[in-house]
Amino acid sequence: MPFRVDLNADMGESYGRWTLGDDASLMPHLTSANIACGFHGGDPHVMRTTVALAVEHGVSIGAHVGFPDLIGFGRRRISASPDEVRDYVLYQAGALQPFAEPQGVRLQHVKPHGALYPMTVDDPAYQQAVCEATAELGPDVILLMAPKVAEAAAAHGVPFVSEGYVDLDYDGQGKIIIERVKQLRDPQATAEKALRLIHEDKVLSADGTDLDLHVESICVHGDAPNAPEIAHAMREVFEGAGIDVVSLAELTAAPTP
Repeated sequence: MPFRVDLNADMGESYGRWTLGDDASLMPHLTSANIACGFHGGDPHVMRTTVALAVEHGVSIGAHVGFPDLIGFGRRRISASPDEVRDYVLYQAGALQPFAEPQGVRLQHVKPHGALYPMTVDDPAYQQAVCEATAELGPDVILLMAPKVAEAAAAHGVPFVSEGYVDLDYDGQGKIIIERVKQLRDPQATAEKALRLIHEDKVLSADGTDLDLHVESICVHGDAPNAPEIAHAMREVFEGAGIDVVSLAELTAAPTP
């Protein structure tokens, strides 16, 4: 079987008159879009138009769920209980669904955003909360997260796809180094980094050591200054290497007998 990978990005993070990212240029290169649901970014109109943009380009949609922290863009840690985290996930995904269903699409996945992401990776209670909420959204809704959460997802019967990053750096312990402001990265070098991650299950950390990392999806951050160029370069490199770029649903689908 050929290598397969999903290409996802965080989208719909504009709010009111404030615009973040070039979603219209980035969307055509993706297979999955993580759409902000109003807590860290996005608003009802942005949610509707982002879903419509995804539908136009045949991109599957997911809820990009975070802490209720518009001013901090969801990147500040909040001391929330696991029950609160569970309800945050359900609330945000529930807000997105009414914009999806009238346009003939369903919620494909859930992906935590910002500070909620590493806190979930590090805290089994948060893992349980996120998995329980995802399970309540339906048996086919996929959790998209770091590989460390796979075991918790399996325990809750939640379909799971592991993701990795090449437009952010990992530290020597394999943790993502969060950037408050995204750096300008070379698209071709970033695409080659993605290709190595898929082919070899390895990524170079910030301290110069190789990390072993098996992922099936790669995230492009929509707030990066040249995100569309990075995603375009990835698609070209993947296609040139014979890698199929497919949605999360295709990755988790049962094989045809």
